[in-house]
Amino acid sequence: MTARFDAIGTKRLMMRRWRDADREPFAALNADAETMRYFPSPLSRAASDALIDVIESRFAQRGFGLWALEIAATGEFIGFTGLNGPMPDGIPGAGGVEIGWRLARHAWHRGYATEAARAALDVAFNGAALAEIWSFTAALNEPSQAVMRRIGLTEFARFDHPRIPVGHPLRPHVMFHLANPAVAAS
Repeated sequence: MTARFDAIGTKRLMMRRWRDADREPFAALNADAETMRYFPSPLSRAASDALIDVIESRFAQRGFGLWALEIAATGEFIGFTGLNGPMPDGIPGAGGVEIGWRLARHAWHRGYATEAARAALDVAFNGAALAEIWSFTAALNEPSQAVMRRIGLTEFARFDHPRIPVGHPLRPHVMFHLANPAVAAS
């Protein structure tokens, strides 16, 4: 049986499976041009809902995924953080599991992404016993790269994302990597 990681708490946050009530604030987050500035375009409500459906199906398959993220004290939905995979073909680390996050603008600069990403790394390495973790973003996305560095990932490669058109300013990407210390030591 696959281990299940349906909810994880941190000092300030709750990472949990998705609820129908998350759909509206998640769609608002994905429609916000500033939040989505490092993506080719904001998402429609239908695309946002479809993403939740994909995330939940991966939870069913693997026992972990991209958790809905809320402030523990208030229950306020602020985005997602977690583990996603397999990563697409045509990029470094293809087929591996990535760690990622997307937070609503009002939740930025509070350390939430770093706090939740550390909890997700703990699940990846100590719960799911993954050998390694990856994370990638547009080369212009310095805030996410800073989170990657804070949680211990190091730059692995720079590449042009095959799903972004040639000449688009977001095509250049950077891939970060971290091997599971327990696996590396054995």
